[in-house]
Amino acid sequence: MTLKKIAESGLVTIGFREGSIPFSYLDARQRPVGYSMELCERIVDAVKRQLQMPDLDVKLTPVNSSTRIPLLVNGAIDMECGTTTNTLARQKDVAFLLTSFVATSRLLSKRSAHIEGLDDLRQKAVVSTAGTTTIVRLVELNAERGLQMKLLAGRDHAESFRMVESDRAAAFAMDDVLLYAQAASAKKPAHYHLTGEALSIEPYGIMVRRNDPVFKKLGDDTLRALFRSGEIRQIYQRWFQSPIPPRGINLQLPMNAHLEKAVAQPTDSGDPDTYR
Repeated sequence: MTLKKIAESGLVTIGFREGSIPFSYLDARQRPVGYSMELCERIVDAVKRQLQMPDLDVKLTPVNSSTRIPLLVNGAIDMECGTTTNTLARQKDVAFLLTSFVATSRLLSKRSAHIEGLDDLRQKAVVSTAGTTTIVRLVELNAERGLQMKLLAGRDHAESFRMVESDRAAAFAMDDVLLYAQAASAKKPAHYHLTGEALSIEPYGIMVRRNDPVFKKLGDDTLRALFRSGEIRQIYQRWFQSPIPPRGINLQLPMNAHLEKAVAQPTDSGDPDTYR
């Protein structure tokens, strides 16, 4: 289905995020770069080889948390290369390639606020990004614990972070790696703190269309080869443990145990318990 569409049009369309550092974001020249983008480039290379179309055109389409699934389902993009959590609910609409990153969602706040967990946010404003699994989890935890938090939704991660920066929200709930990136990019990174309390486990996968086993196999085989050869570690180090564009920030974030397991035992599971 997808390969046929690509072959007939001479075009593969990739959905990317504009501000999901270091996975998919714009560099100083406004070009999409990042860990997820590099993995998708490898898959595009595999598509070119399989179709024997070395000059295949690549179209890059910006997406956000709210538009990424609709644009994939309606055929506007062929795969999404960002920070999308693989969940059982989303698998009803889309498919995911093998998990290529595993985050845990946490809270970012100003150190001066002395927030160590959700219980410190009772009756306070907390922001997350619209269309994410974290905002759904926040709603659940708010009700379960009777915290009476005021929940806010940012359009993107940058806007959510600005709400904490400007004191419109006491904390920003999101996947830890994205919070690290936002804090590292801030004017005063040392002023921000991530809690140790993990709200959830978030396995990321490249999204593709459902019911297209041929294209999914091509993508999975490409990733599995990177895992087996160990090349995935070089790619990981380039984006998480080295200075990255545009400002040379180094997240200094080694692979966590959840991702180590996913690399050793490749899976496309949407069940967080798989990664424990």
